[in-house]
Amino acid sequence: MEWYHIAGIVILALAVLTIAIAFYCFRKVFYSPDRQPLKEDEYEIPPGEIYEVHRDQMIAWMKEARAMPYQRVSIQSHDGLTLRGRYFEYAKGAPLEIIFHGYRGNSERDLSGGVQRCFALGRNSLIVDHRGSGLSDGHVITFGVNERKDCLRWVDFAAKTFGSEQKIILVGISMGAATALMAAGEPLPENVVGVIADCGYSSQKEIIKKVVREMHLPPALVYPFIKLGARLFGHFNLEETTPLKAMETCKIPVIFLHGDTDEFIPFDMSRQNYEACKTPKRLIKVEGAGHGLAYPHDQQGYLNALREFEKEWNL
Repeated sequence: MEWYHIAGIVILALAVLTIAIAFYCFRKVFYSPDRQPLKEDEYEIPPGEIYEVHRDQMIAWMKEARAMPYQRVSIQSHDGLTLRGRYFEYAKGAPLEIIFHGYRGNSERDLSGGVQRCFALGRNSLIVDHRGSGLSDGHVITFGVNERKDCLRWVDFAAKTFGSEQKIILVGISMGAATALMAAGEPLPENVVGVIADCGYSSQKEIIKKVVREMHLPPALVYPFIKLGARLFGHFNLEETTPLKAMETCKIPVIFLHGDTDEFIPFDMSRQNYEACKTPKRLIKVEGAGHGLAYPHDQQGYLNALREFEKEWNL
């Protein structure tokens, strides 16, 4: 066999191996399988010991949200997916929070407490399932890249449904916070007046590399396969934008909240986003709160911070 035949075989084998590894990474990081609605007596709690302390409170919030009057709503994404949510009305004409949940979460699990928080502040709430999550269509989670475009569609929906004067606040937790921040970097209608970002990451690349490092794998070697998997099989550019970049073009006030004992998304990532933000802003460190637990950990302090920010910037 000639040398160029051998070289060709080696190159082909390497190409196949690269694609195979990229596909495996895509399935592990971005792919979301079919999801089944929970039964009436089932309640989903995030995995991990830190959430067990708040289990009773979380279940109580979910029970309350299920018992409250709400309207099921849906929109079409830019790429043809049906995205679903639930609208809870405190009072007609009240400010509206559009709230986004975390990675591999869903609106009921992550945001039922947010409904109660909205009502405590005199606000209406629209909690939505991301693409590839909850009751929404899709099988690809894009870490906020396409979700930010979905956020803009939800803003359009709110304006058409409630009027162009409806005051809107973009809100998110974890990946949902990153989604809201990235959306805030895009052109927005004037009735979108602010962002509440709870424990969001500063970039998709950095949070993925952190998780890879904690799995005792070399991020410099693994991350390129993850990025390639997103491009080849998810059909999106993982680095198209980031929350950090979006803060450079954001034109509305942002309040960042983050637990200082968050072991998944470090508090410093919210600090980075805060420092990059060019608009009126505030950074709230919630002492002793783990990932996504700032509000359950200190409900009154959380509400006070939001009330002060609302008063200061007329949100």
